Amino acid sequence: MNKEIRVRFAPSPTGELHIGGARTALFNYLFARHNEGKFILRIEDTDIARSTKGFSQSAMEGLKWLGLHWDEGPGVEGDYGPYFQSQRLNIYKDYAYKLLKEKKAYFCYCTPEELNQRRKRMQKEGKFPKYDGRCRELSSEERRKFEKEGRKPTIRFKVLENGVTQVKDLLRGEVTFENKLLGDFIILKSDGTPTYNFANVIDDFLMKITHIIRGDDHLSNTPRQILLYQSFGFRVPLHAHIPMILGKDGAKLSKRHGATSVSYYREKGYLPWTMVNYLALLGWSTLDSQQFFSREELIKKFTLEKVGKSSAIFDPQKLEWMNGEYIRRMKSEELTSLLIPYLKKAGLVGGDIDPKTGEMIEKITRLEQERIKTLSQITDLAEFFFKKEFEYDLKAVEKRLKKNYVPSLLKKIKERIKEISPFTKENLEKAIRPLSEELSLSTGEVFHPLRVALTGKTKGPGLFELAEVIGKDEVLRRIERILKMIEDIS
Repeated sequence: MNKEIRVRFAPSPTGELHIGGARTALFNYLFARHNEGKFILRIEDTDIARSTKGFSQSAMEGLKWLGLHWDEGPGVEGDYGPYFQSQRLNIYKDYAYKLLKEKKAYFCYCTPEELNQRRKRMQKEGKFPKYDGRCRELSSEERRKFEKEGRKPTIRFKVLENGVTQVKDLLRGEVTFENKLLGDFIILKSDGTPTYNFANVIDDFLMKITHIIRGDDHLSNTPRQILLYQSFGFRVPLHAHIPMILGKDGAKLSKRHGATSVSYYREKGYLPWTMVNYLALLGWSTLDSQQFFSREELIKKFTLEKVGKSSAIFDPQKLEWMNGEYIRRMKSEELTSLLIPYLKKAGLVGGDIDPKTGEMIEKITRLEQERIKTLSQITDLAEFFFKKEFEYDLKAVEKRLKKNYVPSLLKKIKERIKEISPFTKENLEKAIRPLSEELSLSTGEVFHPLRVALTGKTKGPGLFELAEVIGKDEVLRRIERILKMIEDIS
């Protein structure tokens, strides 16, 4: 028996890497690292019609972004490759023909249309829909007849009609399936490509996989795979079927619950470790309900025994909250470097950041850091720092600027700002705050119009801090701009 623990993540590249798939990859990765084993990546791209290189690349990039680096797989070749199933077709064919030779499998000439008609009839009659074994004992003459008709056969595995198959699951205990309900199933399609169940068994055996950790939606596949293991005399890996991830309405997580791909959250500006930390908590927990982990802590504390049996609920609000928490814990210099690509993409800064602009961005980062929940939010939060002709929020104008006292107030503020030197937040506050007493206004009645004049919004970072970053000349220009606007709409 191979003592080294070997687990695998085997995505099918028919779409973007899903949150559920990423969680499965993470649990495999943590289990391997906790047990000093190997984490293998295998791409199951035998669905020729739907698999694409783009989705394969996207899945690999998503795993790398999350920091789930594989020990063997594409780009990290080991002793058991190739790691793309599309490059292993001859292997599956050889094993399928081995079963044919041993009379454990047979050619099936039934067409998809015939199978569909029989399935519907069985359902109508209240019978469990399974293959009826029509081609199980075909004579040579019958086979020749079908082949003359141009029928291309599949290869079906013979399932014992009596008895049961037991799945020994590390999370659920023993789960029993009646063989008579399984039916003879296809292992090789008519185009020569293997089915999911067959390719998995062959690859997991040849790649010496010891533990299969996957979603419980695959539990129904497991008895068929166990029968295949047994027919070849292969050792059956240990299985752990982890609970599904559901939306907040209790239904299987899908696009109607919002974004479900890892790439979406990456583009929106979620930190990779936030995603890892949050995904780890979907179905797994520690006794003390710890929420925040370092990579080393997760690896040390992760065990399958602590994976729950109930489905996990994906909560985008909690994920966003956690991301904001991690952002607030970052050093401003590190956060600045992560925000710059978003500012560039929005056209707020150019390609080359000069020292003066870099210093300004870091100041903005420090001002906005408490409010940022995702990196992409910086473009909306900080737009007014960079755009001279930004738009004003109409509600802000209505609420804060359409007051009789505002024009004269802003003119007084402008005159006082002209006298300030050096232009610092402290000197600015000393000059502006006394106006509230002098004009018998509340501080809010003084500060709010100025904030809207400088930012176009009613909320944001500290007024005097943001004004210092904008700079004296630009502050004066913006006050003049709003005064003209007020004059035009009066």
